[in-house]
Amino acid sequence: MRTFKTRRKVAHSAEDMFALVADVERYPEFVPLCQSLKVRGRSTKEGKEVLVANMTAAYKMFRESFTSRVTLDPEHNEILVEYLDGPFSHLENRWRFEPLDDETSEINFYLEYEFRRRSLQLLMGAMFDAAFSRFAEAFEKRADAIYGKRSSRARKVS
Repeated sequence: MRTFKTRRKVAHSAEDMFALVADVERYPEFVPLCQSLKVRGRSTKEGKEVLVANMTAAYKMFRESFTSRVTLDPEHNEILVEYLDGPFSHLENRWRFEPLDDETSEINFYLEYEFRRRSLQLLMGAMFDAAFSRFAEAFEKRADAIYGKRSSRARKVS
């Protein structure tokens, strides 16, 4: 099973970063390998918004689609993505946004995945590994573009 964890201090508020990551329909504009993303349904449960989304990841001639449930918890600045269907045997992604002050926050990003078929892991594993390792950075760059670039206080924590 492949696992990625990163913590980044960013020059944007936790609320702004949460809103940016929660805006899943915009992912094809800036997320590595994300060719398309369609929200199939939305509901509210216990104060949390729950989305079911189909995402297609593509690179050159390779293309795979999968479905996941995205739970948005603005009260705790957390987002949980759980795998429902597609080429993986397991996929889980968690985001947590911790305010440091009014203008900075720490992003905690965790991703764990495994392809269902070994042949697919061999074909697409390196591409997914490279893309997933750049996810938090892609969101930070998007925040700079949307909210404006602030001082260079942002840095990778681990």
